[in-house]
Amino acid sequence: MTENDQVDREGTRISVGAGSAYDLFLTREIRHAEVVRLEGAPRALAALRAGEVEVAAGIRQLLEAEAAREAGVRVLPGRFMVIRQAMGVPAGRGAAAQELLASFVEEMKADGFVADALRRHGVEGASVAPAQEISVDAG
Repeated sequence: MTENDQVDREGTRISVGAGSAYDLFLTREIRHAEVVRLEGAPRALAALRAGEVEVAAGIRQLLEAEAAREAGVRVLPGRFMVIRQAMGVPAGRGAAAQELLASFVEEMKADGFVADALRRHGVEGASVAPAQEISVDAG
């Protein structure tokens, strides 16, 4: 396999951390391959190394680190999905709470906190969207 679109075929087994966003996505989208749910990313990667599966799905940074450590493992180009992170507040708290949360998120992006956290934790390849001006619909 050289591309993500070649993975979903009969006889292909894909390991994934049970209950992860990748598991949920693959459960909805995979039609022909078998999704093998395992306890966490380390076990999903171990299954790949042991030849129990042909493909492991997970966070790109973890897969790239595995490929760097393990001969014969490579990361397919591109991506098979995107996880869009979000935060929320109960609607009953009103527009002021929504605006406060949105402002907090944008401030953390603008002052570099999010990018610094990614660096501190060794997360490579992730990007932080530019901070945006906040406008909350009170209706």
